[in-house]
Amino acid sequence: MMAKKWTNGHSSSVLSLNVSKDGILVSGAEGGELTIWDAEGNPLECVRLQKADDVTSVVFSPTCSRRLYASHGEFISMLDTRCLKEPVECFHVNEEEINCLSINETDSFLAAADDSGAIKIIDLKSKNLSRCLQRHSNICVSTAFRPQRPQSLLSCGLDMKVMMWNLQKTRPQWVMNLQEEEPVEERIGQLLNPPLVHSLSVSSCGNVFGCGAGDGKIRLFRVTGAKFEQEVAFKGHSLSVSQIFFLPEMYCFITGGNDGKVLLWDVSSEIGKWKSPNKAIRKKKNAIKKADKMNSEYTNEGPSISPKLTIEHGEKVNWISYVSINGSKRILVADPSSHISVYPIS
Repeated sequence: MMAKKWTNGHSSSVLSLNVSKDGILVSGAEGGELTIWDAEGNPLECVRLQKADDVTSVVFSPTCSRRLYASHGEFISMLDTRCLKEPVECFHVNEEEINCLSINETDSFLAAADDSGAIKIIDLKSKNLSRCLQRHSNICVSTAFRPQRPQSLLSCGLDMKVMMWNLQKTRPQWVMNLQEEEPVEERIGQLLNPPLVHSLSVSSCGNVFGCGAGDGKIRLFRVTGAKFEQEVAFKGHSLSVSQIFFLPEMYCFITGGNDGKVLLWDVSSEIGKWKSPNKAIRKKKNAIKKADKMNSEYTNEGPSISPKLTIEHGEKVNWISYVSINGSKRILVADPSSHISVYPIS
């Protein structure tokens, strides 16, 4: 599949993407470059942020499309897309480089995950630091608020852990170490390729989310109350899964990897098997796992799930996003080049 290239917006590697509810795209790149694009791929405005640190994450306000947040180094700039030259606000609450920003649906809290493993929560109404969530023992790579639950936050990191938080507390509600979830014989093979968690995304229902890891696997989880469980894990890429992004269609998502592939998945048929699993079913499932790891439908490799679309992008994927304009659905891909690749999907 041939990609359309959006060019002339950056002079260096594009690191981050985000799309507003109105279909306006923003991209961040190395050297503090930030660019706003229209739906046809024309750069509308370009700016270089203060200190010229790499723009590692960009996110639009869910309630006001003019309001944009960008992380660069240890700083977060809040900008007005009508005039990017000067930030409206600048936050400096993180002590190390920020990797990911997330805003909850009510536009009341902003989460910033950084290299120290900390997640700083900024109260957007008071413009002050509200919470510091410190339980990751290594770099916190990705964090995401759950739709329809503005106090609930998920995070993952290079400590191989996935965590769920309630903002009213500074301790996680639930923690899962992905390496500990693997069968012993698979852990041996992971010594050279451990499941460092590189990306996280939540479906529109808020109760299903997915992670991409360094072992090439995609793992899907279901939240029940104050905890979550891994429902399925399957090999998606031959190298690290650098990005995962749930589409508006509830159980469809895209992944990008260091193997240069972009894959579109639809697990709606599998999700149906997971609804309201009772203890007896889970007990039986676990027994099958132990008795027949190689042949069971529920082995750690999971059921046979194949991508609905395979795109041979050819470059390591830095970020992926999605936009639908007048019924035209497109996957947006950022890689080490200075342009953005756009793939149409039906």
